Amino acid sequence: MTAELTAQVCVVGGGPAGLTLAMELAKRSVSVVVLEQSGHFNRSFRGESVSPDSVWLLDRLGLLDRLDGAYAQMHHMEITDGGGTVLRADFSDFAYPHPYPVELPQPALLTALAEAAGEHPGFTLRQSATAVGLLREDGDSGPVTGVRARTPEGEITVRARLTVAADGRFSKIREMSGLPYEKLPLDRDVIWLRLPFPAEWDGNTYRIRIRGGEHGLFIPTHPDSVRVGLNIPKGGLRELRAQGLSALHERIDRLAPELSGAVRETVTSWSDTSMLDIFTTVVPDWSMPGLVLIGDAAHTLTPILGQGVNHAVIDAVTLAPLVGTALSGGGDTAELLRAGQEFQRVREESVRLSRALQLRQERLFALDGRWGGAFRRALYRVVNSSHTLQRRVLARAYFQVQRPGPVVARKVVHQSAPRA
Repeated sequence: MTAELTAQVCVVGGGPAGLTLAMELAKRSVSVVVLEQSGHFNRSFRGESVSPDSVWLLDRLGLLDRLDGAYAQMHHMEITDGGGTVLRADFSDFAYPHPYPVELPQPALLTALAEAAGEHPGFTLRQSATAVGLLREDGDSGPVTGVRARTPEGEITVRARLTVAADGRFSKIREMSGLPYEKLPLDRDVIWLRLPFPAEWDGNTYRIRIRGGEHGLFIPTHPDSVRVGLNIPKGGLRELRAQGLSALHERIDRLAPELSGAVRETVTSWSDTSMLDIFTTVVPDWSMPGLVLIGDAAHTLTPILGQGVNHAVIDAVTLAPLVGTALSGGGDTAELLRAGQEFQRVREESVRLSRALQLRQERLFALDGRWGGAFRRALYRVVNSSHTLQRRVLARAYFQVQRPGPVVARKVVHQSAPRA
């Protein structure tokens, strides 16, 4: 027998977008059920970079104090190209309440969000629940009225006035809905690995290392490791594996010799790595009667400048009051559809700007050869030479929501380098 739940809103996906939205809806006395496919929050190689705007939002939502000790602030960004530093940004130069990005493991963030949401009686989280179908009125063409999900105890249905797809870049709900979208593959993929933090580095700097057509992202990860993202040609994993692990080790040698010993000790098989297929997704319409898409389901971005979690959180805090108002006014299908359309109108330009900035950076990283590399280095040095230009470029990525104001001194954490 199929169990049935009823809520005003059903959120599919218990990541940063889904749980932030659920928490904000529950605060507004909206009943909400979250269906999460995984049975736990321990997500490997998921987005851990939280942009300053989202740090500010987490503080306003009362979550930052819950997370004390769980994150590391990043005070600098450093780009090295051909062995020389071509750009170094100091986030303390930015006069915003929360100027620093942070590295925050997703298990800590998701646990804090679920605990905060659980303090409100209208919140229900069902883990190990995989969405398998949409409920609709009038067959396949009518408004969405909920979700069917498979759990270890059997199938359940959740009937809701609004269903929210927050199930990520490979959204099953987006596919089931039939909403059209365009998936745009980029020219590269990324191999992720995690290594012990090197003693030579400080623990508060993002490092980007470029040498010819190769580049790597080196991200300090709380409490004592570094996440490494290495570019490979699109679909190039098979060729890299055919070359053996030594090819991967040697790439680290070229980009970050400080990690040469650690990569050989830590990465002893390909199972110690994870491959991320890099693409961006453009969805013309983020909503339809009874359904709205948020986060990566609505607008998949690339890993550059850590924008995934940022836009997920901003999406959630933008959509929640619109849905809350629509439901308080009766919450019929037409009102909720207008809420979804207004959500897209408010958020679409910000997403477009982030996508454009990411794609420009992707093209710069991909430049190779004598002239391509020289042009890239010259461009970074021009930006580095002007604090005004540097602030303008980075503000487009990190400060779309905050307004200039005093730095919140109690949140500024000066940490020594982590130790393995």
